[in-house]
Amino acid sequence: MPLLRVEKMSHDFGGLRAVNTYDLEIEAGQIRALIGPNGAGKTTIFNLITGIYKPTEGDIYLGGKKITGLQPHRIASMGIGRTFQNLQLWRHMTVLEHVKMARYSKISYGLIGAFFGTPKRHREEAEIAEKAYGLLKIVGVDHLADQVVTNLPYGDQRRVEIARALAVEPKVLFLDEPTAGMNPEELIQMMEIISHVHQDLGLAIFLIEHRLKVVMELCEVIQTLDFGRVIAEGTPEEIQNDPKVIDAYLGKEVVF
Repeated sequence: MPLLRVEKMSHDFGGLRAVNTYDLEIEAGQIRALIGPNGAGKTTIFNLITGIYKPTEGDIYLGGKKITGLQPHRIASMGIGRTFQNLQLWRHMTVLEHVKMARYSKISYGLIGAFFGTPKRHREEAEIAEKAYGLLKIVGVDHLADQVVTNLPYGDQRRVEIARALAVEPKVLFLDEPTAGMNPEELIQMMEIISHVHQDLGLAIFLIEHRLKVVMELCEVIQTLDFGRVIAEGTPEEIQNDPKVIDAYLGKEVVF
């Protein structure tokens, strides 16, 4: 059974069908990509699977359990973590506070522990801080833990967002254009982080990316989306030689 399965998912915005009968299967530990021209519907698919939108048609299953239409926080708690195309970071909070905030979905000390500072609360708070530091170390920004996140360079903010997504202990990590706006050096560093997370944590990863160097080097399977419909799916070699994929990118500055 696939870890994540999407069956014939469609979504309409008014009279516009943005996603059309979309199917997806992600196996445990697999890394996949979704590519396509701007406006093809890629981020809409992420938003549908993670509960920001409810599909007009179709079903979504995570670990065999139906998650279609559930609230985003419930889907996150069941095992899907994500980043966003546009950074979603809280002003005036430190790097460490961002990651600890995501870990609070795992606490069990309750209101009594929160009000009275029980030993269980102190123990869990220490565990949350330790886990948060560990995740920041994985993405290479643990030395910035006490910095206000909005004071960091853009590339480091992206790393913090990934650490926050990892803090919910996902089974599948969704990355929406993780290298957007990065220079060549930052791009290589981000590819190393994604590879490290994939291999060392054993996570399945599903990413949207316009930098095809990233998907061709990291991903096992690639889907190509155009006008809300999958036009090709296969290995990197199959995708880069598929005439439909080449046509979909015709006139765009894309280099395989």
